[in-house]
Parts: sequence; structure tokens; C-alpha cells
Amino acid sequence: MSIPKTPPSQDSEEPVWTYRGYRLKTSEFVTAMVHLFRAEIHRANVWRQRLDTTTNWAVVSTGATLSIAFSRPDIHHGIIILNTLLVFWFLFIEARRYRYYELWSYRVRLMETDFYAAMLVPPFHPSPAWAESLAENLLSPRFPISMWEAFGRRLRRNYAWIFLILYAAWMAKTWLFPEPAVSLDQFIQRSAVGPISGQVMITLGFAFYSSLLLLGLATISMTRATGEILPRFGEDTLTNFFTPEGKLKGLHAFLAPVHRRKQLMALVITNKAEEVSKRIIADLGRGITALSGKGMYTGQERSVLICALTVTEVHYLKAAVNKEDPSAFVVVTAAQEILGRGFNPLAEE
Repeated sequence: MSIPKTPPSQDSEEPVWTYRGYRLKTSEFVTAMVHLFRAEIHRANVWRQRLDTTTNWAVVSTGATLSIAFSRPDIHHGIIILNTLLVFWFLFIEARRYRYYELWSYRVRLMETDFYAAMLVPPFHPSPAWAESLAENLLSPRFPISMWEAFGRRLRRNYAWIFLILYAAWMAKTWLFPEPAVSLDQFIQRSAVGPISGQVMITLGFAFYSSLLLLGLATISMTRATGEILPRFGEDTLTNFFTPEGKLKGLHAFLAPVHRRKQLMALVITNKAEEVSKRIIADLGRGITALSGKGMYTGQERSVLICALTVTEVHYLKAAVNKEDPSAFVVVTAAQEILGRGFNPLAEE
């Protein structure tokens, strides 16, 4: 008779990492990620509601303005112009809020594509770089989209129609009230606002709406907005405004600045180069280059270790160096660009 095997206890589960005697198991790690996922979704929903709030402000103020403007023939058309400027300010506020919404949506989308989706298909493990990207965004948050893209996207989605209604209402109010204009010259005269002549007002209005049109068209191919449920952060559609060399075309170089993962370079000055190097290689998996140096104050010969790393690895580097040589001198500085294995490819594809 065979004795059934008992399943391994939870205590025998291999920990993901240990810290001060605490052992975080795989199940606990997944639970923590679930809670983080729910928290980021909640935060994104809160900011999505704030976006709807500013749109509601614009709609309500426009409706109230048009009701007042057309209620009496002697009400000046300048009230519509003032509301147009107010709606433009609402658009600016909403674009700013949209960038915050995209920040939280980026984290949600990253966990969806690189953590949860990766566990549903072979080989059933998350993407190697997803934790690095998420950790960097948590440590050093930055907006995934530019202000230009946020402004243009909200303009095309909601505010373009509001501006068109305001423009048509201003034309109707100026031409038809207090009585229909009999000529174009009379319409231009009615367009005046105080000491500003009608020609100047029409020119300003044309420049204003032309700028909105150009901005809406210039940002139409920018697809970095993860909150819009784009495939893999829009990478498949970004190629239409990149050159074969990977550089942005035309205005996109100004309107859509490229964000790159922060890359750092560490200099470690130590008397225990062999021990420190082995510890860094074992704990971080990063390569080390050793140079000979001399301390000009003490006159002692020392080794200078050079290590390229990312922002999330700085803490582990300091801990590794401290284990082997607490008296070592460490300098961490930002690198313009790091090419090679583990970073950006050296050869252009």
C-alpha cells in the first residue's frame, strides 16, 4: 500500500527575498502586487473623475453663457469671448490632470501587460524588465506623456466641439443681433470690443482657432497615453513619427520628448578591489572594470572600480560595498547614455 505524499508546507516555500529575518514568500509577493494593482486602479479612477469634472465645468459654463447671450438682443457678444477664454483655461487644467491620470495608468498598464498577461501564456513568467520599470517609476515618478500630447488629446476628444459651438454662437450673435447685419463692414464694426477694433478682434480670433487646429493636428499621431488602452504603451504606432535612426521627426521632437530609463555610473575607490568586485557581481549581476589610482592627499595606491547601473540598483550597490569595505569611497553620477549588454544595444538595428 502506497502512502500518499503530503503537500509541502508553506514554510518550505522558497522566499523571494529576506530582510532583517523576515522572509517574503512568493504567495505574499503576489498578494502585495494584487493590492498595489487595486490601489493604482483606484487612484487612476479618481483622477479620471477629475477629468470629467473639468469637462462638465466647460459644458455648463458654455450653456449658461449662450443662454444669457441670446436671451436679450442688447447683450454684448464679448460674453461669448470671455467664456471661450474660460473654456481654454479649463482645457489647460484638464490637460494637466490628464498627465497625472496617465502616470497612474502607466503603472496599471505595466502590471497588466508584463505581469498578469505574461503569467497566462508560456513560459508563464513575467517579463524580465517589468519590475525594474515599475520600481523606477515608483522611486522617481515622471509623466509618461508631454503636456502637448495631453493638451492635444483632450482638445480633440472633448473641447474641439465646445470651441466650435462657441465660434458659431459668436458669429450668430454678432451678425444677427440686435438686428441682422446688411454688409460685411457692419459685421466687422460689430466685432469690436471696447477700444479694440473689429479687424483686430477677428484677427485674434483667427489666430486663436488656427493655433488650436494646428496643435490638434500636430499631436494626433502621439500615442504614448497608456490610459487610452493602446497596444503595449503605443509602441506599435509610434513608428510613424520616428526616423529609421530612431530620432523623432519634425515637431514631434519638440512636442513629444523621449523619456529613457535613468542610467547611472558608479565609481568605487577601495583597497579591497577583489572582494568588492566579487560582491557586486554576485549581488547585482553587473560587470566591473578596475583602474589603478592614487590618493593625492594620502599618497596611497588605490583601485577605482567602475560600474554601470540603474537607479533601482543604487541601494544594493551601497550595501554590497559596505559589506566588504565600509571605508570605501563611492561616487554615483548620472550617465548620458550607456550602451552594451544589459543596457541599450551598441549597434543600431
